[in-house]
Amino acid sequence: MEGQITELQVHFWLVLVMFAFAAQTFVLLLLVNAPYGRFTRKGWGPTISTRSAWVLFESPAVVVFAAVYLNGDHALETVPLVLFGLWQFHYVIRTFVFPFRLRETGKRIPMIIVVLAILFNVLNAYINARWISHLGDYPVEWLATTPFIAGVSIFLVGWIINQHADLTLFRLRKPGDTNYAIPTGGLYEKVSCPNYLGEILEWLGWAIATWSLAGAAFAVFTAANLLPRAVAIHRWYRAEFPDYPESRRAVIPYVV
Repeated sequence: MEGQITELQVHFWLVLVMFAFAAQTFVLLLLVNAPYGRFTRKGWGPTISTRSAWVLFESPAVVVFAAVYLNGDHALETVPLVLFGLWQFHYVIRTFVFPFRLRETGKRIPMIIVVLAILFNVLNAYINARWISHLGDYPVEWLATTPFIAGVSIFLVGWIINQHADLTLFRLRKPGDTNYAIPTGGLYEKVSCPNYLGEILEWLGWAIATWSLAGAAFAVFTAANLLPRAVAIHRWYRAEFPDYPESRRAVIPYVV
């Protein structure tokens, strides 16, 4: 009917909300270090254990994404299924494997951070799942296009970088050890946060492979969230370790 708001319009507005959320997050994180990990501090209200927090706030990226995806008209088509597999490949590990590899040190995450992360993941899961399984159009020929091949390649390279960097961090600490140390090897010789670089590359690849505004919004948010965090961690390393390598950058080799 004329004048009726369509789902495509609502989806577009929600994508714009994601872009706005990214801009706000970037500015805020330039001013304030999010209070978790090495920047944990009091004054942010009730807290929850780090492991429980990770499972709780990442779960919507698995569950909500799957529920929305499976209700799409194109859910059983080849290209959407491949994209669905890529997304779940990342998030099942991030939600149900990564938290249980963490060395618990007694640090906790404020509930306000958990709630905000849940809201973000619900929104992000909806706009991306709904696009690839219902609102977008991906004929099987898309598998042979340059954006798809390049995007999936970048995604997988990012995933490998992210996983290797995380493994390096896990191996730095023995059980019960709460001290920080300088990570070495691989891309840690070039940047302080190759784990963040890997994740930024993953979602850049996703944006290219899906060739969608929803994917672009997620890629922009990922960069807006992780770049300031990487810079803060880089500064922290330099302040804590006088012998920290001068040649390292924060997250992008030779650049930032």
